[in-house]
Amino acid sequence: MSQDSDHRIGAAVARHPEGHGGSQYPPNLSDKKGESRIRRWNVGDVKITSVMESADRIPWTPLFPAETSDNYKKYDWLVPHFITPDGKIILAVQAFIVEADGLRIVVDTCVGNGRERELPQCANLQTRFLEDLVSAGFPPESVDIVFCTHLHFDHCGWNTRLENGKWVPTFPKARYVFGRREWEFWQAALKDNSIDVRHILDSVQPILDAGLADFVETNHRICDAAWLEPSHGHTPGHVSLRISSRGQEAIITGDVFHNPIQIAEPEICSIGCMDKEISRRTRREFLARYGGKPIRLFAVHFNEPVGRVTRDTQNWRFQRE
Repeated sequence: MSQDSDHRIGAAVARHPEGHGGSQYPPNLSDKKGESRIRRWNVGDVKITSVMESADRIPWTPLFPAETSDNYKKYDWLVPHFITPDGKIILAVQAFIVEADGLRIVVDTCVGNGRERELPQCANLQTRFLEDLVSAGFPPESVDIVFCTHLHFDHCGWNTRLENGKWVPTFPKARYVFGRREWEFWQAALKDNSIDVRHILDSVQPILDAGLADFVETNHRICDAAWLEPSHGHTPGHVSLRISSRGQEAIITGDVFHNPIQIAEPEICSIGCMDKEISRRTRREFLARYGGKPIRLFAVHFNEPVGRVTRDTQNWRFQRE
């Protein structure tokens, strides 16, 4: 981060408004889905809140390879919390709000409302995500940092909101933290007609235009209790967020995993993995490092998002809390 942004973060501790009622964001009246779930956990002195945007039941393919569509039947712990009995994937989209060292950090900002997207189930959403964020105690003006593990559209959408026909920062007093390596990839993608970049134009570029972006290295420390950890492969600059407080450990995994079956079978890649071999290696190394340890996983796309990696006969499994 820049020295200026470091100064802003230092001053942010005293900035949070008293009380959280009276949202200025009117309810979105729509039949589009939205889960409206709010959950909370503690990791030592760090507080983590999940605000769910959606949780769709989707076909196995094309998210995962068709030849793996029956693999879930080997693991009875996957059904019904992560996969339906008839083999549909329960794919959640949620943001985690981390309260650490006096800062409010929003990690990954979901899809967002009213946007054209390449996946039909994600196009032109009208959910109550912002209202739920306020209900959870986090009005957008009280957020200090927005951090995106990577820049796929379902992790940066609520960076912005539409105001008078213009995309503006949703969190006007926050610094938006992006990985430098990740942004370099998407800068190049803006010149490549083979990659859909609409989300960069409506959810990232307005942040740069507003002067709110900070580009950091993949091992950057946000504060004493939270720092970035490289987990490349899904995208070239993908990172996770490590958290440590009073002897308790956690990691927000971004898209290292889309579904817990990838914990049992890390060779399975999602369609979104840009470098599948690096993505597989990242999952194998992740499981070797954290499997069987007391560290808690917070997974953006898991319908039950928090648990630990434990041993299950010949495979690892996700033991949900």
